[in-house]
Amino acid sequence: MRRSVSAIAGLCLLLSVAVAAAQTPASEPANGETLFRQRCGACHQVATPRNGLGPHLQGVVGRAAGSVGGYNYSPAIKGAGIVWSTDNLDGFLTNPGAMVRGTRMTQRFANAAERQAIIEFLQQKQD
Repeated sequence: MRRSVSAIAGLCLLLSVAVAAAQTPASEPANGETLFRQRCGACHQVATPRNGLGPHLQGVVGRAAGSVGGYNYSPAIKGAGIVWSTDNLDGFLTNPGAMVRGTRMTQRFANAAERQAIIEFLQQKQD
């Protein structure tokens, strides 16, 4: 019985991914704002300079990593010596732990087009 429930849950997940993929044509560009809300919005804000589980990302491009006041960064980010360029953001979003060993950020973004869309959205949210 337990295997049947797992198999059904797995099938439902697979079908939901397939339906979502079918609803978004491959030629349609990724929407950075939507992706940000879906993948980043639970931890980060951009509309206001307010910290949440993660630091706010308003004005992140060109800012030194670990420099937002009022946020308790990991020692790894504080000591990373990184300025958030578009290239650095791309590398960090690809694999945060590989770029900054000891970071608390664990979310990875494998899709290059989605990373690019999120980064372009963040560039629009400069102070």
